[in-house]
Amino acid sequence: MLEQRAHDIILAWGWRRYLIAFVAGAVSALALPPLGLFPLLWVTMPIAVYLIDGSAGLSRFGAARSAAYAGWWFGFGFFLCGLWWVGQAILFRQEEFIWFLPFVFAGLPALLAFFPASGFFLARMLWPSGSFRIGVFAGSLALSEWLRGHVLTGFPWNCFGMALGQYLPLAQGASLFGLYGLTLLTFWFFAAPATFFAPRQSLWQRGLYPTLATGVFIALVFWGFERLSQTDRLGFVQGVQLRLIQPNILPNDPFWHSSVESMVHRYLTLSDQAASPAVTGLSDVTHVFWPESAFPFDLENNESAMALISETLPSTTTLITGAVSSDSSDDILIPSMQNVMLVIGRGKKDKKNRDVRILDIYAKAHLVPFGEYVPFPVFLELLGLRPLVNQVGAFKAGKPHMIRAPGIGDIAPLICYEAIFPQESVPEGKRPKALVNVTYDGWFGKTPGPYQHFAQARLRAIEEGLPLVRVAHTGISAVVDSYGRIVRYLPLGVTGVIDSGLPKAQPPTLYASKGDMVFFLMVILSFLLDLIIGRFFSFFCKSKQLLTY
Repeated sequence: MLEQRAHDIILAWGWRRYLIAFVAGAVSALALPPLGLFPLLWVTMPIAVYLIDGSAGLSRFGAARSAAYAGWWFGFGFFLCGLWWVGQAILFRQEEFIWFLPFVFAGLPALLAFFPASGFFLARMLWPSGSFRIGVFAGSLALSEWLRGHVLTGFPWNCFGMALGQYLPLAQGASLFGLYGLTLLTFWFFAAPATFFAPRQSLWQRGLYPTLATGVFIALVFWGFERLSQTDRLGFVQGVQLRLIQPNILPNDPFWHSSVESMVHRYLTLSDQAASPAVTGLSDVTHVFWPESAFPFDLENNESAMALISETLPSTTTLITGAVSSDSSDDILIPSMQNVMLVIGRGKKDKKNRDVRILDIYAKAHLVPFGEYVPFPVFLELLGLRPLVNQVGAFKAGKPHMIRAPGIGDIAPLICYEAIFPQESVPEGKRPKALVNVTYDGWFGKTPGPYQHFAQARLRAIEEGLPLVRVAHTGISAVVDSYGRIVRYLPLGVTGVIDSGLPKAQPPTLYASKGDMVFFLMVILSFLLDLIIGRFFSFFCKSKQLLTY
């Protein structure tokens, strides 16, 4: 029966073929956080293989173009189901952006679908016969995902590798080959059952590739458990006591229209509350963290706000907070804004005679397109989208660099969206002691978005072998160790604080040292499987007369 179903998918044509591709892509999205139903990929990935098998044309290019059409529908279903929640942000500003909702809901998935379409196209151009076409499938689709994370500004959200990366034992592989290596293995593992139903091949040949993939999958699981067994020996940094503040402030909260004094007072009250006999307030912590864009004003240059912080912040406590800052370096009359992370503490008095001052600052380097800036504004105005250009914030990007927190040392700052880019999580230079991610996911409410964002940020800790301190306005806030294990956690939609030590960093992982180089070697190996191993087994089987025709 299953062989007949595979045959039907291969022969499907017209709208039925595209419907199969769309549904397979949509179901694949359920494998990612927060549902995490990754066994579904053992159904949808073989369907993708059969769709490429059934791509026909008068030439190899024509067949590849047919595969690309199916790949686009597969991708459209995947991104439509996996990113529908992005439109939630527009509902908070309906009067300004409701007209833009159809583009966000359907246009973004339609654009992103061109990446899996390119993967299907490349796979069909190289498509071999027999079991080892799975290597070509995995390598081609993994390359298309890598491109999605890099082309233009990149958007690796919901990369297929997160199907494995959300589970700690499987996610440990990211310390070797990163998110994109996990992505290649995801395609490789879950597409393998497609060979069970290959025509004109013996049972031994049909089972060869799934057996190989199953063996590697089991080995990855056992290696992950073995690696996690070392976490109890990790320990914490001496003399560092963290406090993370999750104020749970939504975009439409009256808080944003309050006075400066009441805004700062709310944060300081949360920060200075007693949580346990060991931590009775700010005097018992060394570092307190506030989330991204904590205030709708320039904190650094607001005398009233800085005075209130000065009155409350103990001399032994450092404040690390998200904020907005004006940058007048380009135009004194019209300063541009920056999304920044500030390190605030006591030291030598600054030019304004303040002893509580900005010790270090990082300006967000990777801005959100259509959120913090509008790409190609002249082109969009020509298309009649002037309202979009005028209404979206025009933030200025900074440059990647580490910042120094007294008592900890260098930390790698990640503001919101930056945490989804594995290749950018640690700036060049001296290895930091921790990753610090401040974010504001309140725009997306209680949807899959915040869960997906947290899962991706946690994978950065595993890739780099560094602890992660993550503080979000509405959640999810957490302290995560360098193996991805959650030390302390505040769920979505809760007001509260987290008190925790800072887990120690481990030596640089293979991924931290080599980056995506290991991933590209994996891609090359995937493509060579058919040319070397596949041809060898084909020759061996023929010599033993194991093939049946």
